[in-house]
Amino acid sequence: YNQWTQFESFPYFMEGVEEIRQLDPKTTHWVTKIGGVTREFDAVITEQVPDERVAWKSVDGPTHAGVVTFHRLNEKATRVTAQLDVDPEGFVENVADKMGVLKMRTKADMKRFSEFIEHRGGKETGAWRGEINRPGQSGAGTS
Repeated sequence: YNQWTQFESFPYFMEGVEEIRQLDPKTTHWVTKIGGVTREFDAVITEQVPDERVAWKSVDGPTHAGVVTFHRLNEKATRVTAQLDVDPEGFVENVADKMGVLKMRTKADMKRFSEFIEHRGGKETGAWRGEINRPGQSGAGTS
């Protein structure tokens, strides 16, 4: 979980992600290059619960949303799952989606994330333990 909150490290294990900058506790700016097409967009974290989940949605550019959940199995193992909702833009992205390329890429990214953290001996590069409440959920929003 701690490593997943270090969005700037995503280019090390996510294919096609050139750069991510965290603009504020809820907003990230992404630069991607997929199939020779570079896209930039902002995404907002819609929910973040330490050690449990991080959810987001795009606010401009390609339409997508997702949630990554963390399930502790034991002292040394955590199951990490990702669910994505992507609306591909352009011919190449639509063909890739229909051929299952996006699903395969996500699986490969998750495998590389596991290898990234395991290669570091389980030591994360940082952590942000703040909480962001879902819209409509009571609470202050971030802490």
